[in-house]
Amino acid sequence: MDDWRQRLGRGTDILARQAVRVPLPDDAAERTLHENMHRIADAGDRKAELLADPDVPLTDAYEYELDEMSQGFKHRLQQIVGEEYHAVADEYLRGERDDWIGALAVYYQECYCRLQERFTVDDDICVLTVLRYPDSFTVNFSFFDGEVAGDAIRYESPKHDESDLDSRYRDRYHAECQYSQRRAAEYIRERTDLIRVAFPDPAASRAEDRQYGGFVHITGRDGPVFSEVLESVTPDPDRFDEPATTPGLVPEGPEVERIRNEYLDDAELIV
Repeated sequence: MDDWRQRLGRGTDILARQAVRVPLPDDAAERTLHENMHRIADAGDRKAELLADPDVPLTDAYEYELDEMSQGFKHRLQQIVGEEYHAVADEYLRGERDDWIGALAVYYQECYCRLQERFTVDDDICVLTVLRYPDSFTVNFSFFDGEVAGDAIRYESPKHDESDLDSRYRDRYHAECQYSQRRAAEYIRERTDLIRVAFPDPAASRAEDRQYGGFVHITGRDGPVFSEVLESVTPDPDRFDEPATTPGLVPEGPEVERIRNEYLDDAELIV
């Protein structure tokens, strides 16, 4: 990761206010999207199970989430770019190529790098927005420095608490952390079906019922306090003027701007 960050440099804007747009030309593409979104929902259910288990540290739940995301990035890179996606990304950064394949290779690798940093950097917020349109879908990752709005679910990890509590309060604090994690697990379990509803099975739904849908998943950390938002998002039907032909990078869209205004009032976009 450090080598990649050095090659990438902090001046790139490949992630800033951009999203990946992927066409949905046929039934096979529709099926792949449905299966991938349901895997995300299933991973949310598994994360909820880990959070609710008093014998499992919160860090295990987050390591599981990172592993699931990294596998998704790797699979997508292999599908679009091939096994040599590291070399393709490097060629794009060196200016040796200027195509959508190279741009997506850099985008997905930068996402993974930033996600790894989330586990060690306080006040780092990750926002994932996936939106469905009639002929395509978009995936947007953005990262912020700051706090998530007050209506997010919050839970604590004693492993990340650096205060030296008296033994009389330590057990109580651990119990309060467990309670907050159980509440967060319940919150996540109640909302993973929002993802499934937004991306229904193409074999069991009409095409007109799959025109628009989406969700946003926000995760943040401030010391020992973690925050989370999982909500439906209504896509803007006027976002695109041209049909999707090949995968590529597009502006993030008005939906992401609305999410930012609602949940990240004082947060600063990381570039």
